[in-house]
Amino acid sequence: MQKLQILRSERGRVVAAAGMVMVGSLGIQTSSSLSASLFDALEPIPVSSMRMLVAAIVMLALVRPKLTGRSKGEWLGIVVYGLAMAAMNICLYSAIDRIPMGVAVTLEFLGPCVVALAGSHHWREGLCAIVALAGVGLISFTPGGYFNPAGYLFALGSAFCFGLYTLFADKVGKSGSGLDGLSLSVTVAALATLPISIGHATHATPSQWGVIAASAALGVVIPYTMDTLSGRITSARVVGTLFSIDPAMSVVIAALILRQTITLMAVSGVIVVSFAGAFLVWASGGNGANGEANEVSSKNPVPLNHNENERETE
Repeated sequence: MQKLQILRSERGRVVAAAGMVMVGSLGIQTSSSLSASLFDALEPIPVSSMRMLVAAIVMLALVRPKLTGRSKGEWLGIVVYGLAMAAMNICLYSAIDRIPMGVAVTLEFLGPCVVALAGSHHWREGLCAIVALAGVGLISFTPGGYFNPAGYLFALGSAFCFGLYTLFADKVGKSGSGLDGLSLSVTVAALATLPISIGHATHATPSQWGVIAASAALGVVIPYTMDTLSGRITSARVVGTLFSIDPAMSVVIAALILRQTITLMAVSGVIVVSFAGAFLVWASGGNGANGEANEVSSKNPVPLNHNENERETE
């Protein structure tokens, strides 16, 4: 009976985490589509910067993080996490401006796949990476003018930054900062890109600011919070696997909101990369040090903020 209750509890946590990640994925892809509607008027990079600025203001107001009592290592993790976040968003938005959103998001997902592969030691994971590259090949050889060299370079740049983001998200999360560290990292990202957006911000109309505010809430505040909460109740292996829904979600949202069409070959590539990435992250998360870290993370969830950590020590 006790074993059955534990099984049900674990299953319940995974279902809850799946719901959170799906909400976050829906928010991120909807946010990207909303932001893309402003690219002609404000350009992709300023839109990304303005969105991050609004998100930082909201998160600082809600979380009110402490600035004192942090080690140099913790601050370094927060700063690098924020810079990776800023670069990832700028590269992704620049890619979406040139190639279909589903293609850009699929290529971006290769970043976490490489991070998972670097920590793996099994032939099945290497084979999975090869399958993922085959999927990228299917996406790349699409007719109809979809191939744009600059767009693909920006997407691969976003993938590289997503890999860094994955590494430092884990570092900041395990430091015990929780939403405190997240809100500070978003602020770093906003400050790093602020010079880019100042000139455009003064010319944005109230309706454009409304779209940017909605994009900030849907694409930064809600999904990043959902990711943090899901990481508290289940393992990184499960959450990483659930992230593979992003490419498929992006294709659906782009078709519904941006009215973008995509070839059958590109759809096949998206499916191949999504399944390969999901299996790769799952397999890597269950082996060696990563598996041990996941187990510790599940048993000792990271506190939501620095203040909560202090209350536990008292």
